[in-house]
Amino acid sequence: MHDSNVWSSPVLQSVAGVIERSRHVSTSVEAVEAVASWMAYEEFTFPSGSMDAAFSDRTDPAEIIDVSFFYAVLNFAFSNFDTGVKFATTYRGREWSDSEAMFACVNRALEEGVPLTDGGFLAEIDRNDLAGVFSGNIEIPMIDERVEILNEAGRTLREHYGGAAHRFVADCAPAMYAGGDGLMERLVVEFPRFNDVSSHDGHEVQLHKLAQLWLWQLHMSLAAGGTLAVADLDRMTAFADYIVPVALRLMGITSYTPELEAAINRGDHIPRDSAEEVEIRAHTLYATALLTDAINRIRPAHLALVVPQLDFRLWKSYHATFWPHHLTRTIMY
Repeated sequence: MHDSNVWSSPVLQSVAGVIERSRHVSTSVEAVEAVASWMAYEEFTFPSGSMDAAFSDRTDPAEIIDVSFFYAVLNFAFSNFDTGVKFATTYRGREWSDSEAMFACVNRALEEGVPLTDGGFLAEIDRNDLAGVFSGNIEIPMIDERVEILNEAGRTLREHYGGAAHRFVADCAPAMYAGGDGLMERLVVEFPRFNDVSSHDGHEVQLHKLAQLWLWQLHMSLAAGGTLAVADLDRMTAFADYIVPVALRLMGITSYTPELEAAINRGDHIPRDSAEEVEIRAHTLYATALLTDAINRIRPAHLALVVPQLDFRLWKSYHATFWPHHLTRTIMY
């Protein structure tokens, strides 16, 4: 019997079948309970404030939504798939890498007057334009895919929302799920780049990493000020990426077949939508939901967690680890 509302989310419900059919990845319920027995006593803060606070002091809610939408659209693949070198750039006197390098580049471009939050501009942006924004130590990976994504998202914003993401948000119900009118429901339909679904043995699996991550970031940035609070935050899952699976493996919660373990350790690419890739991501969502429930059974009710808080705890602890993670060429994470 699962304890929390997260199990009613369409994402976790679609993942359940993968867990039952898995051939390459497994989750240990016993290890979940063992980790919860000590992790429950850690301090879990509820993050608040803009995700790029190190770069910007913007406070206007519309601007925060518009800039964070740009981040969400392009928040994937910051390492060269062949060399492993991470994208980095210099801004305000220091070097930033990975997703923080993206934040730095975007804020630098906005300061220079590049209208990156305008849908009309994004609909027409080309490779040279984007390369100019993302100037750094290497060409930002998958730049052609990024241009295509921005063009598509820009056209939707221009044609339906006056060119601005904050108008899309205002037009949705302030929840992930609201009978088709929720932010999550509409985001994955109206902006296909967020429709993070895969197939496993002929069954559709919803994973929706970037869509949920953006809504979590909006909630963190805007809820305290009363602008936007995601009403059903307790139905949000973890964000199935490269790093949280590493944390779960190192804690003994998940395990892989020897063949998959060896492939990851060699740096082999795990193909997008392969059974191995889908199972890694599905077990990430399943295991983090189990662990959140187990932790909450120990903690006082007023200190109960939502899954994204646990996700952040795991990501923050392991995002810089040298332990190998799986490599998949994808725009979804």
